[in-house]
Amino acid sequence: MNIARDKYLKDLIDRMNNGMIKVVTGIRRSGKSYLLFKLFYEYLLSQGVLESHIIKIELDQRKNRIYRDPDVILDHIETLIKDDKQYYILLDEV
Repeated sequence: MNIARDKYLKDLIDRMNNGMIKVVTGIRRSGKSYLLFKLFYEYLLSQGVLESHIIKIELDQRKNRIYRDPDVILDHIETLIKDDKQYYILLDEV
């Protein structure tokens, strides 16, 4: 079942290029991760953003626990940035 989050997606889109970090908050199991990793991700792709320019890291995943260290995640993100174009960094469970 696909639940649209049109208002919240529009809020993200409207504030995309204001130079500020976006923080999505809400109660547990309310669809924050879905909004970011599915809906916003698909929106970025539909706007021509290359998949390689969208960095997604789910910090609650055991395989990503190493990235809970700020220095390690910064080093990792820097290795993924290959040019001076716009990148989108989507972090879950910060």
